[in-house]
Amino acid sequence: VFPVGPGLPLQRKGGKPSLALVYQAVQALYHDPDPAGKERASLWLGELQRSMYAWEVSDQLLQLKQDVESCYFAAQTMKMKIQTSFYELPPETHNALRDSLLTHIQNLKDLSPIIVTQLALAIADLALQMASWKGCVHTLIEKYNNDISSMLFLIEILTVLPEEVHSRSLRIGANRRTEIIEDLAYYSSTVVTLLTTCVEKTGNDEKMLIKVFRCLGSWFNLGVLDSNFMASNQLLMVLFQVLQRDETSTNLHEASSDCVCSALYAIENVETNVALALQLFQGVLTLETAYHMAVAREDLDKVLNYCRIFTELCETFLETTVRSPGQGMGDLRTLELLLICAGHPQYEVVEISFNFWYRLGEHLYKINDPTLHAIFRPYIQRLLHCLARHCQLDPDHEGIPEDTDDFGEFRMRVSDLVKDVIFLVGSVECFAQLYSTLKDGNPPWEVTEAVLFIMASIAKSVDPENNPTLTEVLQQIVLLPESVHMAVRYTSIELVGEMSEVVDRNPRFLDSVLNYLMKGLREKPLASAAAKAIHNICSVCRDHMAQHFHGLLDIARSLDSFALSTEAAVGLLKGTALVLARLPLEKIAECLSDLCAVQVIALKKLLTEQSTNGKSADPTVWLDRLAVIFRHTNPIVENGQTHPCQKVIQEIWPVLSETLNTHQADNRIVERCCRCLRFAVRCVGKGSASLLQPLVTQMVGVYQVYPHSCFLYLGSILVDEYGMEEGCRQGLLDMLQALCMPTFQLLEQPNGLRNHPDTVDDLFRLATRFVQRSPVTLLSSSIIIHIIQCAIAATSLDHRDANCSVMKFVRDLIHTGVANDHEEDFEVRKRLIGQAMEQHGQQLVTQLMHSCCFCLPPYTLPDVAEVLWEIMVFDRPTFCRWLESALKGLPKETSGGAVTVTHKQLTDFHKQVTSAEECKQVCWAIREFTRLFR
Repeated sequence: VFPVGPGLPLQRKGGKPSLALVYQAVQALYHDPDPAGKERASLWLGELQRSMYAWEVSDQLLQLKQDVESCYFAAQTMKMKIQTSFYELPPETHNALRDSLLTHIQNLKDLSPIIVTQLALAIADLALQMASWKGCVHTLIEKYNNDISSMLFLIEILTVLPEEVHSRSLRIGANRRTEIIEDLAYYSSTVVTLLTTCVEKTGNDEKMLIKVFRCLGSWFNLGVLDSNFMASNQLLMVLFQVLQRDETSTNLHEASSDCVCSALYAIENVETNVALALQLFQGVLTLETAYHMAVAREDLDKVLNYCRIFTELCETFLETTVRSPGQGMGDLRTLELLLICAGHPQYEVVEISFNFWYRLGEHLYKINDPTLHAIFRPYIQRLLHCLARHCQLDPDHEGIPEDTDDFGEFRMRVSDLVKDVIFLVGSVECFAQLYSTLKDGNPPWEVTEAVLFIMASIAKSVDPENNPTLTEVLQQIVLLPESVHMAVRYTSIELVGEMSEVVDRNPRFLDSVLNYLMKGLREKPLASAAAKAIHNICSVCRDHMAQHFHGLLDIARSLDSFALSTEAAVGLLKGTALVLARLPLEKIAECLSDLCAVQVIALKKLLTEQSTNGKSADPTVWLDRLAVIFRHTNPIVENGQTHPCQKVIQEIWPVLSETLNTHQADNRIVERCCRCLRFAVRCVGKGSASLLQPLVTQMVGVYQVYPHSCFLYLGSILVDEYGMEEGCRQGLLDMLQALCMPTFQLLEQPNGLRNHPDTVDDLFRLATRFVQRSPVTLLSSSIIIHIIQCAIAATSLDHRDANCSVMKFVRDLIHTGVANDHEEDFEVRKRLIGQAMEQHGQQLVTQLMHSCCFCLPPYTLPDVAEVLWEIMVFDRPTFCRWLESALKGLPKETSGGAVTVTHKQLTDFHKQVTSAEECKQVCWAIREFTRLFR
């Protein structure tokens, strides 16, 4: 047993728990019939895993070898502790831990494969972190390669070791990672030789072959195998023999396929791996017969594996194929293989190749060479033909096409792919060709529906100018009898919606199209599709639709008499609002009032019911409908004219205010109220001034009791609209201060920032709007210090939106002292920012460096770089000192004794940042530097 170093006491009275107690908890976790008992055991064991005692307890459980469950828990705990808490162990215990783990894996090798995997991971993670364990691959092979019974766990360790090198849970840093990769590359041929010997010794033992191929694939994935050595290696031959054999079992077939895919992925750069590339290229081309055999035997698993291999082959040789089609390894037989797969009756097979076809389309689009297009066009035409066939519904399908099941999602992906590759075939020609198959033949309904579906995918990319096919299609569709299959009607309605540009260019069709869609709207299965099509036509044909506004208003008034999805109903109102905004100004107020009336009456009714019988019904449907009306009613109003929507919004305010009060405890409903008010304020801009006082008073009042973050967001909208108005600034500052107090109380709780990312996001949106609209008001107030301190604490928050808001606030704040926009308050701003930076600059820079090395994901780094850049532009000499001090505080080596960052790397980084001439140079430097800590 390795000794445990002194450390944190277990957060439980009485110190280390007895093994009997731990054993009892593990039994409860797996076997307690009562879910509450399982839950208690799980919490208790989780607590144990986080404690210092976990090391010793799991070591003892593995020694006792009582049963699979307790050993699995112990092995998993060991792996977890090594991954996340390796720093708890003093360096002098590392060797003892290693020896102990190797003893355990040897003793438990026959108990259960999952325990072997967990222990192998623990050993691999230890080897990666333990700098003093030199040449671990060599020592392991030396120790176990002569004992055939140890071979399975040795190969397991050698499989997971390369996989763990880039593991997110191990922060070993770029220096150590480079050292390890060089070390593994050095020993890679030893590993391959071991695997080859293994296969020779055990012959066709399936279990061993699966292990060997998994291990080989893992080394291919890390990219450390010598490609010339591999090209002439026996294992490659064995691999293809296994894939060619008809009697290969499913599991072995999958392992072999994975290995070939990894090998193909590893030689992505074909020029530098010519010998291996050629072997793989020729090897894969020999599998066509085996594919046909699998199809004949209806072995879908194998068919899918072959298709994966063919796709990976095409992906690897994509650039070669485009550069020299038909020559050498640009052989177009690779595309033939994919088209053979596309001909398989199961749509799951062709779906595997979609990413390749996207990439091929993208490459050809960029090169834009007509000769190349001509070479690849026939392949794309055949692909489209297969896709149209795969999109056919079953002949006995009833009702409309489902778009949420697997097949529905497949059709959506087909639609996306067709849009991306259609340029190679020509959308006009393709559309005409598809239409002629319907016009000239008399295909069964399922063929018609699939053709219409593909036509709908490309309709928008067909130029509507003088295109007789488009107008003919439109004319024919609106004449479709109601007796055709429901799915054909559904898809034809979708096609009409996609052809709204054609209607806009040919307004003579508008009436017949609207009549056709109105028929659909009245039938339950077609209603939502028809509503979406009407919405599309309203969006594109706004001016032509103005004459039909009263028809739209009638639909909107009786919206709930149609069987519409929530989304479709809101879409119809959006279309109506877009058309409303094109009416003459004097008509807008009255029509808007009519359009809102239904929703307002419904809200009033709910409030009356609430006050009479105390039951509160959900008002969100009506609030969302009002929101969409306000959001899209945006008429053009000249300066000095009163906004036509102003009066309507003032009339509606009391109902919204009362709804907000009634439901103030319910975050979801309050959010919808705020959203509705946000669009109302945006709709009339400065015209909502009379609402400002009552709205702010109510927001602040409710927020003191129920701190819903949407009030902060609504506050930011008010600051954006009114922050430039001299008379409103003090009132808005009072609002900010009143909202900040409860916010800070919430965020100062334990884990407050992490538990309330929406509040962080909205608070800093509000603060940023203040900086943009009235910086001096904010900078001269007493609240600014607290906001800056909160921002510094929140820079380490790993939450995309919240972190982005915090960084934007800090960047914009400092920028107000940098940007000389010749406003008269520039000198005041500069002085105030100078004071703030004097107070908080060092702390901010130190925290930012710590956050980007240890807390934040790489995608946030450009935001951090912008903040550092602004600080530097504001005061470069002081920033240089702050950065130097921040860098001195970073740890120089890991708990496993590996060097994290050298003195030279620190000084190089400091120099790169402080001598940068543009922000992106700072960003590149940070990206490289933080890799040292990941």
